[in-house]
Amino acid sequence: MARVATGESVIARVVRVLDAFGPDERVLRVSEIAARSGLHVATASRLVAELVAHGLLARDDHGGVRVGLRMWELSSRASPTAFLRDAAMPVLEEVHAAVGQHVQLGVLDGTEVLFLERLTAPGAVVNYTRIAGRLSLVASSSGLVLLAHAPARVRDAVAAGPFERFTAASIDSAERLRRVLADVRRDGHVICPGYIHPDATGVAVPVWDPGRQVVAAALGAVVPNTAGVSASVVPVLSAAARGITRRLASADPGRTRPLTD
Repeated sequence: MARVATGESVIARVVRVLDAFGPDERVLRVSEIAARSGLHVATASRLVAELVAHGLLARDDHGGVRVGLRMWELSSRASPTAFLRDAAMPVLEEVHAAVGQHVQLGVLDGTEVLFLERLTAPGAVVNYTRIAGRLSLVASSSGLVLLAHAPARVRDAVAAGPFERFTAASIDSAERLRRVLADVRRDGHVICPGYIHPDATGVAVPVWDPGRQVVAAALGAVVPNTAGVSASVVPVLSAAARGITRRLASADPGRTRPLTD
C-alpha cells in the first residue's frame, strides 16, 4: 500500500476525505474538504478527482462535490445493519402512526449512537437526529439505552468524560450517568426531558437480538416535553421492540451473533 512522506497511507487520506461529509454537509467544495480533512488543497483535489473517476464521489455544476451513487450502492449492499433495518421498518411505521411524532432506530458505534432510520411528521417537535447521523451516547435517549447495555469498558470510557451538554438538563457527571444507566437496566427504558432541546423529550427502549444475549439497537421517539406525554409512549415502544425481535427471529431463526457486527 502506497504511503505518503508522513507515513500515513493513501487509504487513510481517502477516509479523511470521505469523513469530511456529514448529514448536514452533503455538498462541499474541494477547499472545504481540505479544511475539514486537514489535507493540503492539492492533495485533497487529487484524491477527490480519483474518487470522482471511480464514482465514489460526484461533482455538480456549481463546483460542489457530494458522495456518489456508487458509494451508496456499495454501502447498501454490504451494510451489516440492512437486516436489522428491514425487519424494523414495518414496526417503525406502526409506531410512527400511533405516536405522531419522531420515531427512530439507532445502533451503538464506538462512543456514539448511529441512526439507521428516522420517521417524522409535519409539525413534530424539534429533533436533531438525522439518518446516518450521530449523537453522543450521554446526551440522547437512544444512546443511553445502548450505553446501559454496552460492555463495561465502553461505559467506563464514556463516564471518564468529557460530557457534551446541549441544555442545562443534559447529564454532566459520571455519578449522574451511572445512576441513569442503572435505572435504564432496571426499568427497561429511559425518558430524557429536555436533554437535547428544552421543548423535546427523548424516550427509548432496547431492541434485543432473538437470543436476548446482545442488545442490537435502540428504538426511540422524540415527543413534546409535556407532562404525561413521554410516559404514554413507553408501552408503545416496548411492544414495538418485542415485535422487531420477533421479526428478526422469523427472518433468520439461526442467527445468534450480534446483529450489528
